[in-house]
Amino acid sequence: MIFSIKQELYKLVHRKITWIASIILFFLMLIAGFALADESKKLILTLTFDSSDFIMFILVIVGATCFSMEFQNNTILTLLYKASNKIYVYLSKYIVLFLYDVFLHLLALFYTICLRYTIFNYRVNWSELYLYHQPVWLNMVTASLIDLVTTMLIIAIVFLLSCLINSSAIVITASLLVTFIGQNISSDLMNGGKFISIMKWNPFNMVDLTRQYGNYGMYVLTTHLNNQELLMGSLVYILIFVITGYLIFRRKRF
Repeated sequence: MIFSIKQELYKLVHRKITWIASIILFFLMLIAGFALADESKKLILTLTFDSSDFIMFILVIVGATCFSMEFQNNTILTLLYKASNKIYVYLSKYIVLFLYDVFLHLLALFYTICLRYTIFNYRVNWSELYLYHQPVWLNMVTASLIDLVTTMLIIAIVFLLSCLINSSAIVITASLLVTFIGQNISSDLMNGGKFISIMKWNPFNMVDLTRQYGNYGMYVLTTHLNNQELLMGSLVYILIFVITGYLIFRRKRF
């Protein structure tokens, strides 16, 4: 297992997209800062210049190509040959993507602090109470931790789709649709007013976890779940999608 993780880390570190994406993240956050000029400065800092959407986009691309390229180039056979069990190959990829996810969120926090004191120079006191009667700095850290759960849910879906479909383009498209249109799909499912108590637990609803943390009053009317329920639902769906993805991967013929 450790050998498989080291292999995946080596490949990720030596991929150009890994580092290019880190630079692109900064410029996307910079653009968001100008675009959100009229928004609450505390909210912008809490959501780290809307970095959650950008990180999701990066992880979808990196995660989708993580499997599909190896399927297309048949290098997956080499990995399976060196590993004692298929589950090590599958989990090592997921663990390494999680580590990259953590890296991107730490980078977003660093970029946020830099932008706050340089280009935008927001006059915000970090210790001032804001959401949930917590200081701004704690809101920002909490939002980042919560977004780790949201993004790993997306990665679990990406891995599941990657095991079903060998084309990275299709996987990326499908994953982005789930990520950015999931809220609309979830709303449509509950529009009828019937079975809301059941339909509110659909996986598309869980994608709004980070957004709801930053704007509870608006999003709770759409999700019909509180933050704790969305968090628990996300964790359960991560487990379901990871297990399902592995079962498909295990039976896949190479």
